[in-house]
Amino acid sequence: MTALLRPLVGRQARLRWVHLVLGGALAMPYVLVGTVVVGSVAGSEDARVFTSLTLQLASFVVGLPLAVVTSLFPLTRPLEGAAARWLCGVPAERLAEGPARGRAAKARTALWFALHLTFGAVVAGMSLALPPFAAVLIVLPFVPAWRDSRLGLPEILDHAWAPALAPVAGVAALLALAACAAGAGALLARWAPALLGPAPDERLAAAETRAADLALRNRLACELHDSVGHALSAVTLQASAARRVLGSDPEFVREALAAIEETTRRTVGELDTVLGVLRDGDASGTAPAPTLAADLDGLLRRTRAAGQPVAATVDAPLEDVPPVLSREAYRIVQEGLTNALRHAAAGVTVTVHVDLRDGCLEIVVDNPLVAPAPTRDGGGHGLDGIRARSRLLGGTARAGPVDGVWRLRVLLPVPPSPRPPAPDKEPS
Repeated sequence: MTALLRPLVGRQARLRWVHLVLGGALAMPYVLVGTVVVGSVAGSEDARVFTSLTLQLASFVVGLPLAVVTSLFPLTRPLEGAAARWLCGVPAERLAEGPARGRAAKARTALWFALHLTFGAVVAGMSLALPPFAAVLIVLPFVPAWRDSRLGLPEILDHAWAPALAPVAGVAALLALAACAAGAGALLARWAPALLGPAPDERLAAAETRAADLALRNRLACELHDSVGHALSAVTLQASAARRVLGSDPEFVREALAAIEETTRRTVGELDTVLGVLRDGDASGTAPAPTLAADLDGLLRRTRAAGQPVAATVDAPLEDVPPVLSREAYRIVQEGLTNALRHAAAGVTVTVHVDLRDGCLEIVVDNPLVAPAPTRDGGGHGLDGIRARSRLLGGTARAGPVDGVWRLRVLLPVPPSPRPPAPDKEPS
C-alpha cells in the first residue's frame, strides 16, 4: 500500500504540490485584473463575476496574456529554474543559469510560466474546494443534522443509500486531488528541461567555459609538476650527497644546504603563484613566473649543486625571446634537467644547448643512456607536459635514444619582432 501511495503523497509529490500552489498564488494578481475587465464587460449589475465558474475562467483567460508579458523580465527564468530544481526535483545541470537571452529562449520561458500558472491555478482551486467537501462527505453518515440542513450538497445525497457511500466518495475526491497534483507536477518536471534548459548557444558557451577551466587546471598541473617536481628531485639529491660527505667535506655540505635553501624558497614562491590562480583566478601580487632569460643560470647552478654535472651552451639572445615563449622554454629546460637528475648516472655530464636558428628556438638536453631506472607510481607525466607546451606554442618535441644518449629536442617557433615604422621622408 505504501508503494502505491508514494507517487501520490510521497515527499516528491508533496514538493511538487507546493510548486503548483505557488503557481496558483502567482496567478491570483492576473486573475484579479481579468476579473475587473470581465466585470466591466459583463456589467456592474452582474455580481456573479466572483462566484460564477465560467466568469472566473474568463477572468483567467484575460489575465494569462499579462502573465506571459511579465515573464519576459530577466529574473523570471532564474527564479522559475530555482523553483523547478528544489521543488520539482529537476537536476541543476539540465536547467539554464541566468536570464533568458534571445527570442526562442524568452518564448520557452513564457510558455513555461503560462503552464506553471495554469496548472497551479487549477490545482490550487481544487486544493481549496475538494478537501472541505471531502471532509463533509466522510463524516456525513455520522452527523444526520447535516443531511437535513443540506449544506448545499448535491441532490443525489437525498437517496437512502447515498450516506453510506458518501465516505467512499470523499476519499475518492481526495485521491483524485492527489492524482491531479502528482500528474501535473510530473508533467511540469518533465517539461522543465526543454522549456527552462539552456539554448544551443548557451550550451556552447558553457562547454567553452568548462574547456577553459579544464585547460587552466591542466596548465596549473603542469606548472606544479615542473616546478615542485624539479625542486624535490634536486633537494633529494643535494641532501643525499651532503649526507655522504658530512664528515669529510664540510664545505660541500655548506654549499648543498645553501642550494637546498635557495631551491625551496624559490619553489615556495612559484607554489604561491599557482595557488593564487587556483584560489582567486588571479596571479597578481605573487612571485613572477621564471623565464629563460632571467633564471636559466640559477636553474643550472641549482642542478649542479645537486651533484649533477651540467655543460650548457647558449647561442641565442635570450632577452629577445618573447616573455611567454621564454617562460615555457624555462619549464621545458627545467623538466629536461629533472629527468636527467632522476635517470642519469652519478657523475655523468648532462649537456644543455639553447640556440636560435631559422626563426625557431631550439632546446636540446642530452644525457648518456643508462639502465632504466625504476618508475614510481603516478609518474611519467613530464614528457607529456613538454609535448603539450610545445603544441600550444606551435612547436615540436621529441625524446628518445640517439647515438648512445637520451636526447630531448624541442623546437619552438619565435614570432618576428614588429618593425618600427619608417620615418617620414621630407619632401624634396
